[in-house]
Amino acid sequence: MRPGTWRWVKKGFFERPTRGDRIQRYRCSTCGRSFSSQTFRADYWLKRPDLLPLVALRVRGCSGLRQIAQELGVAHATIQRQVERLGRHCLLLHEALRPTTPREPLVLDGLRSFESGQYWPLDLNLVVGASHFVYGFSDAELRRSGSMKPAQRRKRGVLEARYGRPDGRATRRSVQELLERVVPAGGSAVLHSDEHPAYAQAVARLREGRRIQHERTSSKAARTSSNPLFPVNLADLLIRHGSANHKRETIAFSKRRQGALYRLAIWVVWRNYMKPSSERTRRPPPGVLLGRIERAWTIEDVLQARRFPWRAGLTGWLRQCYHGEIPTRCLPRCRAHRLAYAC
Repeated sequence: MRPGTWRWVKKGFFERPTRGDRIQRYRCSTCGRSFSSQTFRADYWLKRPDLLPLVALRVRGCSGLRQIAQELGVAHATIQRQVERLGRHCLLLHEALRPTTPREPLVLDGLRSFESGQYWPLDLNLVVGASHFVYGFSDAELRRSGSMKPAQRRKRGVLEARYGRPDGRATRRSVQELLERVVPAGGSAVLHSDEHPAYAQAVARLREGRRIQHERTSSKAARTSSNPLFPVNLADLLIRHGSANHKRETIAFSKRRQGALYRLAIWVVWRNYMKPSSERTRRPPPGVLLGRIERAWTIEDVLQARRFPWRAGLTGWLRQCYHGEIPTRCLPRCRAHRLAYAC
């Protein structure tokens, strides 16, 4: 259908029980299907639309899902579904607003966390600009390493025999996909990272003529503002500070890697478009500094309109992440997002 040719007619109203207001209904003159003004809202098909902004703020404010459920007087599963919807919405919003061609130095690093238990560590890889704008993220499943008691080493062997051993090249593959997503084909960028060997391997394998000037800094260097890795070090600090599931010692850890990615998408939108770049000087958010938005957003601005996945053209890892297809090795079922109409 050509732009501007869509025709529709009004088709009465319906009452919305949760707010007591009337919603206008319409009928498409082309296909005959009916819809309403509610169809284009981010809280489409929710029985409790009032929960969506409250859950977003509390998830970003370091509350666990059960604590949010207790505070709002709803079931834990309700909060989980709301967080998943928010994560999908924020993933689409970020992809629509992020610069397709970075024009500032980029910084890469991985935030170490775990899913389901400390025998299943993971890296959340971030690419952050010098302006503190988060350009993208990805995940990499890891094998538990470091100091272990003999009993812990035996248990790791039992778990790997039952569920399989994580791919040793997961970090390299994840970082390569992330850089190819952030830096367009034929583009160039200056990339700062620590001395992780997988990062250099990923840069060397980039395809479609991407030119990356890779500069490495020791991870043991002082983490001050003069450190080239400061933007991503600060992002890691803020994620741990504002996310209960990434605390060093916590029982609020993510049970599924997919859940951690949804929550990270919410954090990325908050960091890029809502939080001031500097709390002390009250500089505007990175999205304002880069000209992606005109002013700092509120949560109402973030949830102003519904995002449709078929308009975003998601491919590869992004499509897999949106549809909830990132598996957790030790759990038998991957609860993918397969709803026909609700996003």
